[in-house]
Amino acid sequence: MKMSLVAIVLAFTAMAVGQGTAPQSQAQPAATQQQPQQQPQAQQPQPGTAQQQPAVPQQKKEIKDPAEYNAYVGAVQQSDAVAKISGLEAFLSQYPNSVMKEDALEVLMGAYQQTNNAAKMNDAAQRLLQANPNNLRALALLAYSKRAAAEANQNPQQNLAEAAQYAERGLQALKTATKPEAMSEADFAKMKSQMSTIFNGVAGIAALQSKNFPQAEERLRAAVQGEPNDLRNVYPLALAYLTATPPDPVNGLFFMARAANLATGSPGQAQILAYGKGQYTKFHGSDQGWTDLLALAKTNPVPPQGFTISQYVPPTPAEQAAELIKNKSEADIKKLSFAEWELVLSAGKPEDAEKVWNVIKGLPLQMEGIVISASPTKLEIAASQDDIEKKRADIELNMLGPIP
Repeated sequence: MKMSLVAIVLAFTAMAVGQGTAPQSQAQPAATQQQPQQQPQAQQPQPGTAQQQPAVPQQKKEIKDPAEYNAYVGAVQQSDAVAKISGLEAFLSQYPNSVMKEDALEVLMGAYQQTNNAAKMNDAAQRLLQANPNNLRALALLAYSKRAAAEANQNPQQNLAEAAQYAERGLQALKTATKPEAMSEADFAKMKSQMSTIFNGVAGIAALQSKNFPQAEERLRAAVQGEPNDLRNVYPLALAYLTATPPDPVNGLFFMARAANLATGSPGQAQILAYGKGQYTKFHGSDQGWTDLLALAKTNPVPPQGFTISQYVPPTPAEQAAELIKNKSEADIKKLSFAEWELVLSAGKPEDAEKVWNVIKGLPLQMEGIVISASPTKLEIAASQDDIEKKRADIELNMLGPIP
């Protein structure tokens, strides 16, 4: 079965960053919230004392039942992850409609993450989305984990499709997300940036899968802007630029060079280098400047202002013909091959064709060729090497009389 481009990308990036491990540049999203202090603070009053607070609207969640409060605090303050899981599951079972249900599920999701129980972590994330369909932590964790599963070749098509759904939901939720009161503006901005990077990376890979190249470029570029050192996004971004219709070789080659630098020391670096150099040579006409591009991309996460790569434009047949006879004497022209004469006479400018014809007309010619077709008065012959290989006539001999 022919592998899709994205299947190759997923498999390759997993190999490049180290199979089964998350890249150091983008750690798995944390699912836990800051735990409440041992003693209730003014921000989260002890149950039964709300009437003692100033008469202003309370923005924070408040548990008014002492037993429920103690069950919640006792669970989230457990230092052992297993004990925390046990306490939170009991709390959620006993108080399924608690005002702290969403918070408890976030902490539970993080506790399962601490114990490396992916199945239970995902289950907690799903329960969290039932409580709040726009919960950013759950959406980020599910998008991330589903993408990681796809990269590990675990049902890649389905996992990537599901990851993309969570990513799109996450990008929408980010637009209306409000800062938790206990979180500073700086921390909230940082959290949104990290989650935007996760969501855009997943959405970009999915767009590449569906060959929606403009969206793949937009989403993956946003992910790379958020985390410039993540090979898992830089490499597919390069491919999105290079395989689009029409392609964007300048951006594509820069990010391919960037990916080669980020893959240093990994099993995939040699393949990235070989592919990048080949694409560079194809576009530029030679590999001159490739090592300079590698050096530039090593210290610049995105193309510097004014960055460009000159494209090689092959000469036209007329230009090739002119170069072929440039500064050549009659003796030199006589030494040209039949294919070279043919090029000048068929594609050269009139003055170049005339120059060659004046030298070779009347000369007896001896050559080997293949008869492509024959009639009593005409032979069609392939004489040049290219035409012989293609079995295509390039000489037409018209006889003065029928061939005996």
